Amino acid sequence: MISPSEKIKNLPPYLFGAIDILKANAFRKKLDVIDLAMGNPDLPTDPSIVERLIDTVKNHPRTHRYPQAKGMPKFRLALANWYKRRFGVNLNPETEAAALIGSKEGIAHLCQAYLDSGDVVLVPNPCYPVHLNSVILAGGEPYMMPLVKENGYIPVLSEIPENIRRRAKIMILNYPNNPTGVVIEDLKFLEDAVEFAKKYGIIIVYDNAYCEITYDGYVAPSFLQVKGAMGVGIEVGSFSKTYNMAGWRIGWAVGNSEVISTLSKYKSYIDYGVSTFIQLAAVKALELPAEKIRQTVAEYERRMDFFIKKLKSIGWIIEKPKATMYLWAKIPPPYAAMPSLEFAELLIESTGIAVTPGSGFGTYGEGFVRMAMVTHYRRFHDAYLRLKKFLSGKGRGR
Repeated sequence: MISPSEKIKNLPPYLFGAIDILKANAFRKKLDVIDLAMGNPDLPTDPSIVERLIDTVKNHPRTHRYPQAKGMPKFRLALANWYKRRFGVNLNPETEAAALIGSKEGIAHLCQAYLDSGDVVLVPNPCYPVHLNSVILAGGEPYMMPLVKENGYIPVLSEIPENIRRRAKIMILNYPNNPTGVVIEDLKFLEDAVEFAKKYGIIIVYDNAYCEITYDGYVAPSFLQVKGAMGVGIEVGSFSKTYNMAGWRIGWAVGNSEVISTLSKYKSYIDYGVSTFIQLAAVKALELPAEKIRQTVAEYERRMDFFIKKLKSIGWIIEKPKATMYLWAKIPPPYAAMPSLEFAELLIESTGIAVTPGSGFGTYGEGFVRMAMVTHYRRFHDAYLRLKKFLSGKGRGR
């Protein structure tokens, strides 16, 4: 058998692939699985978006042809208009916006477009797996920036060694943060990051996939609101969470025209872009009234508030985040010393509840699990009862 590349061999098993194996084993054992592992929205896409897709596919056969790699003009214009309304950011839709096959694809392709062997990328730890894995696949060298409670889960740029700063080509940032749910309360850190990037010639890639899933009055900013940000980086976003379109595979990149051009050039060699009919459906999504998004957020918050209250009552140390649909929780006694992967395995085997081990997001995620609020509200009461029984030591907890 021919050996795969060193890049592939150096990758850890894909986090959610490993979780899928655990779930498959549980299903084979006839367990009633409550899946809180992957951030895979269970809420339906708004009917008006679906209707736009159906009408386009049915009545506009030209949209079945190859799309433009960087995205059709109508999509890029709608995106620019949304950024103006939402953030007050002015974008040139011709040069500062592109469609992506999801923000995950965009980050991976950007790394391929920019990194040569040994180039350094500043990566948060913990992080969404593609922030790290895309660097490895591109032959780059990740330098991990610790996100810990003591620094508010914000990278301490002053602690990055000078030789690393000078070698770094890209810095990846993500707020609201996956997996921790942490937000930035003001623009100060982003202002510092822009100055840091200017000084050392670094591209900032700002993952803003959760900017609309926020609670308790918190409003997430765009990186591009910061003075000078357009000169040093781009922001990627997604329709997956805001509009419940995870399986549609569409996102965006906006910002620095040179970076957008390079990314679009790479994409033109690798893929044909997002299907035109999906782009037109996404235009409809961008035009939805804010109330539609608030309904989605309200449902996540209802689930979160209920589950946090119940988890605290049985010994979990957990706080409500200001954003995302995730709970980032310390593993509770009597399992606090257990590695998070072992705990996740034990939990699904004993209770049928699937969670994501914190170690899958990086070494600084060890000791935590992430739980996604992506199942029906009533299922969280069932999950609570199983966990209560499990933590009390009364057998399988089901």
